[in-house]
Amino acid sequence: MKKSGYLRIFVSYYKPHWKLFALDMACALCICMVDLAFPIVSRSSMQTLLPQKLFSAFFVVMALLAGAYVLKSVFYFIVTYWGHLLGVRMEADIRRDLFHHMQDLSFSFYDKNRTGQLMSRVTGDLFEITELAHHGPEDLFISTVTILGAFCIMLTIRWQLALVVFAVIPVFVIFTAVSRKRMMDASTEVKAKLAGINGEVESSISGMRTAKAFANEDAESAKFNAANDQFRGAKRGYYKAMARYQSGMEFCMGILSVLVIAFGGFLIMRGEMDFIDLTTFALYVTAFITPIRKLSAFVEQFMQGMAGFRRFVELMRLEPDIQDAPDARDLTGVKGDILVDDVTFRYESAGESVLEHVKLHVRPGETVAVVGPSGGGKSTLCQLIPRFYDVTEGRILVDGQDVRELKQHSLRAQIGIVQQDVFLFAGTIYDNIRYGKPDATEAEIVEAARRAEIYDDILEMPDGFQTQVGERGVMLSGGQKQRVSIARIFLKNPPILILDEATSALDSVTEARIQSAFDELARGRTTLIIAHRLSTIRSASRIIVIDGCGIREEGTHEQLMARDGAYAQLYRAQRSTAV
Repeated sequence: MKKSGYLRIFVSYYKPHWKLFALDMACALCICMVDLAFPIVSRSSMQTLLPQKLFSAFFVVMALLAGAYVLKSVFYFIVTYWGHLLGVRMEADIRRDLFHHMQDLSFSFYDKNRTGQLMSRVTGDLFEITELAHHGPEDLFISTVTILGAFCIMLTIRWQLALVVFAVIPVFVIFTAVSRKRMMDASTEVKAKLAGINGEVESSISGMRTAKAFANEDAESAKFNAANDQFRGAKRGYYKAMARYQSGMEFCMGILSVLVIAFGGFLIMRGEMDFIDLTTFALYVTAFITPIRKLSAFVEQFMQGMAGFRRFVELMRLEPDIQDAPDARDLTGVKGDILVDDVTFRYESAGESVLEHVKLHVRPGETVAVVGPSGGGKSTLCQLIPRFYDVTEGRILVDGQDVRELKQHSLRAQIGIVQQDVFLFAGTIYDNIRYGKPDATEAEIVEAARRAEIYDDILEMPDGFQTQVGERGVMLSGGQKQRVSIARIFLKNPPILILDEATSALDSVTEARIQSAFDELARGRTTLIIAHRLSTIRSASRIIVIDGCGIREEGTHEQLMARDGAYAQLYRAQRSTAV
């Protein structure tokens, strides 16, 4: 992807389907042969068979031509059906590679890119690939063979007239080359603007409830209209470039017919050519013009398809920020010992450090709560352990092994994360719980639901475990979504658990109900609890207070209250607010 050109990369996708491609090209060649044979066979019949009154032979030849056109229709069926399937398979391969590559990209990539624009890359940008993959080589091959074949036959009929036709070809080539870059740039801009529209649509639909709550429908419409106007302007530029190209091509092809008739008429006047030859020549000019029209359409198709393909390659050339080391190892037999060794971290987009020289040791099976002000680095610290981001300085060890020396997949397979913003996939409750262990049995899923205290709620639902949760779990309450996510972790059964403000968005009654599920989940596991509500972490064996400067305090609830420091101030502030 990095060293090869766009065209070479595109051609490489034909390799797995070369048999289908060969069939498509073979049928295309047969179609060319039929089209090229008709004028010359007709000329021979009119010049030889009819004057000599060989009527039987004439009708035999006509029957053979009819049979050839029957075969041509069969070849066209193969080219149309199997050729398009070839394009669809290539598009599916390209989309598969892109999706798998996006799975490998790091969190920082998704921090910088909008979902709607990425959706446009995976879907919209590749729509024209099917047509290009099928019609591109086919049209180019048919047009080349037809033009060369027709020109050679025209030379045998009247070489002077053939040279007149051939003299127009350089004009086509030069004009196409000049128009190509303009159309490519315009088509690429159209793709970019369409991605912008998709981004606005995705954002507006996802935030529709917020827009309605603030009565800001007009503002959302204004944002969409602005993006839509930009797309319309880009599309206008593309169609203007395309119109210049098409009108120029039409002029060249029209003037070609005029030149042939004019010069052919001049040769007839001088007695150097007869009407049958001119008629045959005119048929070959038509056969000559048809592939040129195909080449004209191919140029437009190529511009649109390659514009999307170029954006695909640009995305494929992005390297993940987080990559496995060449000698990375699997993490096995995990005890759950975590060591944060003098860690400093800053995001690329931010100049200041989020964490500075943080030192923390969590022993196997220990429950440690992390508290502190918003923006102090609590969540960032816990995102460094599964290596969603790499530390700027220092190191993080799991069971004595640097996480940068472990395979990401094996590391994350040993860590369960429950977040405040629970994401449920559109589907059933059963499928969302099973996401924690795709090969889980029904009994295991039911047991996980029981341990997460969501089982009774599920039985009360109309379809039980097959109840649809809606987009992002909108059909469930906040507490139900959270307990489904807890059931997923029970099913995954990881030795290390991270609870990232998992109850801060819930009311106190729901939080108290879920807390017992969390206590059950944390039993026997190394657990990190990022907490906003301090009342939920009193049972932690250790509490650390963290801010942008690192760890300020550390100890049990009683020890920190006796110290009367930052933790005690936070605790009293929350107590007074609760009262």
